[in-house]
Amino acid sequence: MEEKYRNLIEITETSEVIFHGKVFDTIVKTVSLADGRKSQREIVKHNGGACVLPIDDDLNCYMVRQFRSPFERILLEVPAGKLEPGEEPLHCAVRELHEETGFEASEMIDFGGMIASPGYDSEVIYLFMARGLKQIGQKLDEGELLNVEKIPLTTLLKMAEEGQISDSKTQLCIYKAARRLGI
Repeated sequence: MEEKYRNLIEITETSEVIFHGKVFDTIVKTVSLADGRKSQREIVKHNGGACVLPIDDDLNCYMVRQFRSPFERILLEVPAGKLEPGEEPLHCAVRELHEETGFEASEMIDFGGMIASPGYDSEVIYLFMARGLKQIGQKLDEGELLNVEKIPLTTLLKMAEEGQISDSKTQLCIYKAARRLGI
């Protein structure tokens, strides 16, 4: 660590899991700040996830619409899912592509990871683009309800620019794919 950033470091004094769930844990930490003061941090501990933007040879993308309970509305998103403990992000992306859209891909292009809410959430979402699509049949999880929609990448790019797509992982996949494909 560079000396000029040492004043930003926090040292964890205590850490307590106050909620343990299927998707995440909630942890309360007491930290010592570089200036000697103490503070508390409330952290959502999450295994992370992976998402994938499937794009066919005609530059059509296969998106999912599903109800999202925290917002009480239906969102347009790239196919995505949570990482199982110890699972590699690429494996998760391939699995979600198959489960949610029914496709397998001959090429999975890694766009790296993103941190959506670093102030309180440990979730890292790994982004991929799928090319060379072949339909093999959808395999939704129990209780998973969604619609798959075929939308041209240029239309998605315009929708993202106009604020019609609010999901950050979806926006980032669209922008990265458009740049990678020269659109």
